[in-house]
Formats: sequence, structure tokens, C-alpha cells
Amino acid sequence: MQIPSAVIEMIKNAIEEDIGFGDVTSALIIPEESESRALYVAKEDFVVAGFPFALEVFKILDQDTVSEAFVPEGAKVSKGDILGEVSGKTRVLLAGERVSLNILQRLSGIATLTSHFVDAVAGSGAKIVDTRKTTPCLRFMEKYAVRTGGGINHRFGLFDGILIKDNHIEAVGSIAKAITAAKAGPHLAKIEIEVENLGDLREAVEAGADVIMLDNMSVSDMKEAVSIVQKRILLEASGNVSMKNVREIAETGVDLISIGALTHSATAADISLKIVL
Repeated sequence: MQIPSAVIEMIKNAIEEDIGFGDVTSALIIPEESESRALYVAKEDFVVAGFPFALEVFKILDQDTVSEAFVPEGAKVSKGDILGEVSGKTRVLLAGERVSLNILQRLSGIATLTSHFVDAVAGSGAKIVDTRKTTPCLRFMEKYAVRTGGGINHRFGLFDGILIKDNHIEAVGSIAKAITAAKAGPHLAKIEIEVENLGDLREAVEAGADVIMLDNMSVSDMKEAVSIVQKRILLEASGNVSMKNVREIAETGVDLISIGALTHSATAADISLKIVL
């Protein structure tokens, strides 16, 4: 995978944040010529995501470092599995350990949570999608992790998709005005709009929305929305989605279920990097 230059710079910044002017501990006790091999070890069951970024840490620190992932991205691993290795100067391995693990643990946690939601709606026809509720500057990697876990990316940012939200509608005055203004622009993008009740849904349908987000609607209202739209328009359910209710939401017939928790509340996977001689 080709890692974007902006992501490479972010990883460099993360290294600088951790190392600063140098790893004082290793400089004192590890001989400069010392070389080692280290293994990534799973300490629980999870879905792997993020090795391309995690291993890049060591390439940035020392191009002579050799690294390899033993499992493919998206693989389900078990506690005790050896996931990959990195070998080179011991000081380099110790300097990059924390940043590399932070990335791998964070992204694997997102992929794992996403996979749980995807499994929960299997067979329903609904797709699990992410949001812009990501860690600042980590969006590319976090959305990558969602895909690795079997989910689908929503728009990446404000620049690549039209989504008219409640504040847009409030500022313009009505759903119809907002959609009409969006349609008048020089673009080929689909127009999505957020609605909070069935009355707003009908107004959005009449105004010609391409996608309608059902924001915090009850399950019964979602079912009614599906009945009203009759598959003419994509419907996205959003708001307060959990493992407890996602299947029920999926079975209303909506097309998409967006979940901010995939990226803002995922628990990092437990992984260690152990030096072996």
C-alpha cells in the first residue's frame, strides 16, 4: 500500500513527540552496535489492522531495519499468536516500539469493533459505515481500519461529499431551500440530507434528495421511512447505534448504518513487541 505523504509526516511527528532529543534510557544502557529481533505478539483475540503504518515507524528511524507482518490485514488472530517481526539496531527497536504499537493497537481496535458490527447485521442488507468523528490527523488510518474490519467509508471530509445537516437547514431556513441550493451548484455529487422526523423526510423526498440520513429516529419511524421511500432513495440510520440495537435497526430495511463509535470509542487491541535474542 502506498502511504500518503501527509500520513508519513504524521508518523514522523509522532516519533518526534515520543523521542524528542533522544531515548536517554537506551543511550545509557544499550551499546550502539547492539542488534536485536523483536516479535509482535497478540495478547488477546482481535482483528489485525495497521501493519503498513506500524512498520513504517522503523523504516523512518533506520532504513536498514528489516520488518515483516506474518498475518494479512483483516485477519482474526488469537491470544498468543505471533503477528510479525522487526530486526535491526536494538536502540532503533526500542525507540520505535511505543509509536509502532500505538498505531497497531489503535487501528486493530477499530477494525475489531467494526467487524463486530458487520457480523451483527450480516444477511440484513444493511452496510456499516463510519463518520468524521475521528482522531485529529489520524483520519486516513482510522478509516482504513474501518475498511479492514469490513465496514464502508462515508465521506472522508467536508470536501468530498454533500451532507446537509441540521445547522445548514437552520441557517438556510428549510430543507427544501437547502436541497434546491445544493442542486444548483456545479457538481455531480449525490446530495444527502439529515432529517429528524417523518415530516422532514417527506419534505426531503419531495425536494429531490439522493440520500436521507435518519437522525436519532425510533425504530418504528425508521420502518415507516423505509415504507415511504420504497427504495427510491438511500436511507442512512444514525445516532445512538450500539451492539444492542444495531440488528433491530438493520432489519427496518435501511441501507446504511453510520456509527461514530467505530472510530471515537474503539478500545485498543492488546499487543506487545518483545525483543528476542
